[in-house]
This record gives sequence, structure tokens and C-alpha cells, in this order.
Amino acid sequence: MTISFARPEDCQALLDIYGQYMDAPITFEYTLPSREEFARRIRTISRDYPYLVCREGERILGYAYAHRHMERAAYQWNAELSVYLDRDHTGMGLGRRLYQALLDILPLQNVVNAYGCVTLPNPKSEGLHTALGFRLMGVYPNAGYKNGRWHNVGWFEKQIAPHPNPPRPFLPISQVDRAQLEEILARS
Repeated sequence: MTISFARPEDCQALLDIYGQYMDAPITFEYTLPSREEFARRIRTISRDYPYLVCREGERILGYAYAHRHMERAAYQWNAELSVYLDRDHTGMGLGRRLYQALLDILPLQNVVNAYGCVTLPNPKSEGLHTALGFRLMGVYPNAGYKNGRWHNVGWFEKQIAPHPNPPRPFLPISQVDRAQLEEILARS
């Protein structure tokens, strides 16, 4: 299995994986986005942040990406992480590999804090975050309504780099040394 950057032609495979979670409060979307909308999301996120896939041959087993945590300028050194795995490939360490690759790449972009948003309860996602050194920093009670009930949302955080004063500017993924990125993906 290899980890690589998502390509435009991966869109349908990623959408198929995401679609496996439409009936669960893992995502708070009610309907599956169109292929065009999902492709737009991948393109938009990939302009600035890593968007990774885990492949077995040409088959995609899961994906993870980072994105801006909050919109104001003072938050540019934070990133929120998301991961989705094909339901037949959970519990195999793929989520950990994808997340760890993101955590290794983001400091190269001058990101210092990583966050994860988890609908509670979700033992697999909670366990992933805890195993990677995230701490639960708070719970938003009854924050989302899906499948006929209200759900709590937990926010996990991890400092992934020192907090320099002043901070170095955020670097879009395209400005990070490609050799360093390839080395991280190769060891993931």
C-alpha cells in the first residue's frame, strides 16, 4: 500500500468512499455531493493543503486531507484534519498512516496546531486521535442533528510544531520542497 497525493481522476473513488458515510453521523452532510462539487472541493483544498490517498495498486482504500481551521488571518497556522476509509478497510492502521503523513507535512507549511472534529461517540476516530497524541479539548453538546437525533461533537487538538514569535508565513503545499514531501510519503 502506498500513500500519494490525490489526483483529479481519483474523484469518483473518493466520492464513493465518502458516500459510505452518508447514512451515519460521521459527516453532517445530508446528501452526497455531486461529482462536480466533490471535484471542486478536492481542487480547492489541494491548492493550499495536502490531500492524500492510500492506494493498493490502483484501488483507493481511504483518503485524508488538511484544510484551514478558521478563516481569520490569525488562524492561518492551524489546520483541521479529516480522514475517510473504505468501510472494508477500517481497523488496519490506514487512518493512522494517512494522518501521520499529514502531521509530518503540515509543519513544513509552518502549521503549528492540528485539530480534529469527531462526532461522539466514535470509538475508532477517538482512538485514532488519542493514539496520535491529540487531546480532547472540548465537547459541543447537541451540535448537529442527523438521523433523527442530536449529536455531540468533540474537538481534538495537537501542537505539531513550536509557536515561533513571530510565526513564519503559511506556505501553500505547492511551495513546499517536493523532495521533502516525497520522502514523507515514501516512509508513510
